[in-house]
Amino acid sequence: MANLIAMTVARNARAAGQMRLNGVSEYPRQLVAYASTEIHECVIKAMEILGIGARYLRKIPTDDQFRMDLQALHDSIVDDRNSGLEPFCIVGTAGTVNTGTIDDLDGLANLSTAEKIWFHVDGAFGGLCVLSEALRPRLKGIDRADSIAFDFHKWMHVPYDAGCVLVRHGDLHRSAFSMRPPYLGELPRGLAGGAYWPCDFGPELSRGFRALKIWFAIKQHGTRRFGQLIAQNCVQARYLAEQIGREPELELLAPVSLNIVCFRYRTAGFDDAALDDLNAKVVQDLHESGIAAPSTTQVRGRLAVRVNITNHRCRRADFDILLSAVLAAGRRRAGCADRWPRNSGLR
Repeated sequence: MANLIAMTVARNARAAGQMRLNGVSEYPRQLVAYASTEIHECVIKAMEILGIGARYLRKIPTDDQFRMDLQALHDSIVDDRNSGLEPFCIVGTAGTVNTGTIDDLDGLANLSTAEKIWFHVDGAFGGLCVLSEALRPRLKGIDRADSIAFDFHKWMHVPYDAGCVLVRHGDLHRSAFSMRPPYLGELPRGLAGGAYWPCDFGPELSRGFRALKIWFAIKQHGTRRFGQLIAQNCVQARYLAEQIGREPELELLAPVSLNIVCFRYRTAGFDDAALDDLNAKVVQDLHESGIAAPSTTQVRGRLAVRVNITNHRCRRADFDILLSAVLAAGRRRAGCADRWPRNSGLR
């Protein structure tokens, strides 16, 4: 919802107040948005809901660090303008859902400014890294965004749902959603007092008091403590990656940027398709055993065991247990458990 709200404001800002009345069908040029191939599906859904269409979200390739390729982005914008299309929004990601990668936000901000395109940041995963002094420099450029979406229900552990959107241009934000029929008339005081209401900033009229649980969490623990725990999870992710690097049967599939580790079990005689199948079964074995609950994803076309570390209770011993279980399940699934001595390391 946070991404949808931000992209609605970005879309409507192109039409000087006419988009709500006439819709996209009467806008003279086809609108186009840009994001990396690692973008979260909610951005695609937003393009569909806004009536622009998923085909007009350009998925820009990434570099070897899984960051959006700035040159490829620039070239795509030039090509679209030359074809009579109108770029309206660039979506940078602060913490991709697959690998936790942070796009070059400062570079994206520079390009957005030069091309006069709305710059939105999907910071659902990594936006709250600003609370950590150690991680804050990684988000250079996020302060230049026109809008930012992020979640409190990830790294601040607030119960679902607790999304947030920040929009730099308050007048554009209100004009995209505000609607005051007679039954929502303002009064100088009382319950109908106040200049702006929550319904002026989004599609919902009636909604729950989501902010209360966020306020309680911050009041109880403080933002500095949350920043420390976020940084702790990132240190744990690097530890897990180091342990994976020490095991010849394990393979790291993506650089560790924040708190997500993508790897797989490997063994001789198995091609990529067979390893995909084996690792999918390993993850299911872990789930059913109750030992750990990693997920799976695709990294460069290969199935990965995806470990997303957001629990403030995690300890290094938990990751040792996880890898021992992965190795045991992988060997069992590969039919080679008897080939390994009991003192061969993590089991």
